[in-house]
Amino acid sequence: MKHKIKDILERKGMTQKELAEKIGMTEVGVSKMIANGTTTKATIKKVADVLGVSEADVMYIEHVPSAKYEGELNIGDKSLHCAVLDNGVRILSATAVFDAFNRPRKGKSNEGYRADQMPAFINANNLQPFIDEQFIEWTELIDYIDTRGIRRQGYNARVLRGLCKVYIDAFNAGVLQKSQLRFVPISQSILYTLSDIGIIALVDEATGFDKAKERAKNQLQQFLNQFLREEAAKWVKTFNDQFFEDIYRMRKWNWSDTSKRPGVVGTWIKEIVYDRIGPITPELEKRNPKNEHGNRNHKHHQFLSNDVGLPKLKQHLEAVHALAVSSDYDWNRFIRNLDKVYPRTGQELFIDFPADED
Repeated sequence: MKHKIKDILERKGMTQKELAEKIGMTEVGVSKMIANGTTTKATIKKVADVLGVSEADVMYIEHVPSAKYEGELNIGDKSLHCAVLDNGVRILSATAVFDAFNRPRKGKSNEGYRADQMPAFINANNLQPFIDEQFIEWTELIDYIDTRGIRRQGYNARVLRGLCKVYIDAFNAGVLQKSQLRFVPISQSILYTLSDIGIIALVDEATGFDKAKERAKNQLQQFLNQFLREEAAKWVKTFNDQFFEDIYRMRKWNWSDTSKRPGVVGTWIKEIVYDRIGPITPELEKRNPKNEHGNRNHKHHQFLSNDVGLPKLKQHLEAVHALAVSSDYDWNRFIRNLDKVYPRTGQELFIDFPADED
């Protein structure tokens, strides 16, 4: 645990030797403890008792920010782990900065080639003239607690743009070493992507589209709250045999009343049903994820609400049967008709142009 023993000793006018005698440690042990700035909880209690202060006064309470949101930032073919902390700072994980440039976290250790107190991705001496004070701040490791409660380290996300600028400025000045030249096209690609993201955000803000997107997001969430339930309900048979009989007949398979069906049937359930009754598939897959064996612990319909979701599903299954019949159980014709009447969420509406007359 981190402590403030040195400061308290100075205030109390006690030497390290005197403290060592009172708590039963050697003077060397106390000296190392103070130099390291950490010790055990048991030692903290002994010191507090001897100095006549509370344990809280001796301990150094360090605030470690927590990640409120986490995700993956996709830049080119790279997926960089990022987070937004509760203090508003945007973070790239410590490994993400290295991954962005296809390099290991440990750099060369040649003395004279590396600058002290700088991370391996920017400690080459020939790069130091292109580094300003602002960039140095971004290279300081930040401790934070991720959303799973694990302590991690990262860098201010601005370091990525700053690092690209350093490499490009050094290249333009003609001082990059041969081994560093590979970082130039990477830097240009990252800057291009970041500038593209930036201009999109600026246009969205200038036109008010960012507010429209937020309204749409809120409306979608309200819809999902009505359509779905948070926890899976008890399983009740929901897909009637007619639905599966229709699929088997259209695929020209022999139907037998069995629960063992080809795996592709699950894909068709998704494409014929869930993708078409509303924008719910991504949320269903989130609430009902696959386990380590690649299976789901529940059926998707167990997450549909009684008052909105399940009635809508029943109505859709009845319509699917009617389309199968009207399509004369021809699979391709059925899919075309399904696309006309119930296009998948995000799918362009089917436009049935009349055939050219001879």
